[in-house]
Order: sequence, then structure tokens, then C-alpha cells
Amino acid sequence: MFKYFHFTILIILVFYISILLFMFFFQRTFMYHPKVKTLDSPPIKFKYKEVYIPSEKNIKLKSWFSFSPLNKKTILFFHGNAGDLNARIYKLNKFSNLDVNFLIISWRGFSGNNGKPTEKGLYQDAKKAVEWLQNKGIIKKDIILYGESLGTGIAVELASKDNFSGVILESPYTSMVDMGKRFYPFVPVSLLQRDRYNSLKKIKKINSPVLVLHGKADTLVPYYMGKKIYDNANEPKYSYFPTFDNHMMAYDQDMVNALKSFLDHGAKQ
Repeated sequence: MFKYFHFTILIILVFYISILLFMFFFQRTFMYHPKVKTLDSPPIKFKYKEVYIPSEKNIKLKSWFSFSPLNKKTILFFHGNAGDLNARIYKLNKFSNLDVNFLIISWRGFSGNNGKPTEKGLYQDAKKAVEWLQNKGIIKKDIILYGESLGTGIAVELASKDNFSGVILESPYTSMVDMGKRFYPFVPVSLLQRDRYNSLKKIKKINSPVLVLHGKADTLVPYYMGKKIYDNANEPKYSYFPTFDNHMMAYDQDMVNALKSFLDHGAKQ
């Protein structure tokens, strides 16, 4: 009987280790979802040019650039971990009400781009997007970094090392390790996680104005994470925490008003 008990424990242990190995080697397939298709995208209501921004050798980032010399500020938009540029049309349509230019980039491995997404790689993509704007004559003090979900970690990384007009964080997480622990409590995430995006550790290094947007009904990235990011951010900081918004926040008039107020009064002029 004792012998069978040991054998059972051994089988369970081998099975558990096999799961850990699988999750370690394939963890990025759980984190990044570039193949998610956008259904029924709304019609585009903004003028833009499709551009390809060089990032690394053989990697060019499909991007949309909307520019008017009448607009003083430019939003650099970092999208989340799923889908392509079309999935953000409903948000970009609202930017025309904000009197801003914008550049939205798609990450390596997304929207038909070469490469595979990694934390280090996405940081590189974002830096090259800033450089591309600078080459267009748009200086950092006129750039507002806008991170959506996964993209908040990239926005925080860049803003922790340089000053921008402002930083907008929509549905931010504290770190990907914290997110991993939430979804896989049986896994030693702290040991296995490769791409960590530790925004909570970096948020205090940001000296640019910050706006945190987070729905209190978020079922993917819990609201307490966004609140923690906000609480640890330096002044000046602003928040918009609607009660009933889920992870994909409603881009209604209240949201537009929150963005416009930050652009007019919060971001550095």
C-alpha cells in the first residue's frame, strides 16, 4: 500500500512538472494574441496615412498616422495584447473630438508584421515610434503616451526614463507576474515569468502628468490594480474610474470628457 502511495505521488509530481515546463516554454502564446480577428469594425471617421516604422532588421511596424499642423499635441497609442489596428477604430474615431494628432503602431508579430512579441521587443518598437515622431519634428514635450491594457506597461517603461507631455493608462496592471498569479495560482509565476512588465515598480519614476482610466467592473485586469497604479503615481495625476465599465472601457461622452480635460489641463503645455 505504501509503495502504491509513493507511485501515485511520483505520477502527480511528473504531471505537475510537465505542466510547468509546458507553461514556461509556451507562456508567450498565452500572453500575446495577434491572430484575434476584429468583427464588424465601425467605419473610419478620421484622416490618416498608413506608414511602416522601422524597428529592427526585417521588422517594420504597420502604423496609422493622423496629423494636422493645427493640433499641438500628438498621442502615441500602444494597443493591447490582442487583435489588429482595426480593433481600435472606435477609439480613434473619438480622437477627432480632442483636437490631437495621433500615431498608433502595431507591435511586431501583429497586423502582419514580422517578428515575435516579447517585452524587450515591444520596448524597442515603442522607442522607434518615438524616434519616428521626432524625425517628423514632433518633440517629446508634445507627445502623450497612451497605453491600452498590455500597452500600459510599455508606456510606463518609456515614461519612467524620459519626460513627455503626459501619460494615459487605460486598464493598467501592476505587473504581469501579478496577473499570472491571478490566473494561475498553482504555478510559481515569479520563477517562470519571462515578460514581467513591472509597472508598479516603475510608476514612481514617472515625472510626467498621468491619467489612469479603469472600469471598476473589469473582469480581466482587476480595478484594484489600476487604483494601485494611480495611488503610487506622482503628482500631477488624474483618474477616471467608472462604476460599470469592464476591461474594454466604454468610449462614451464621459470618457471623452475625461480625456479632453487631461489634454487641456493635465498634460504639460
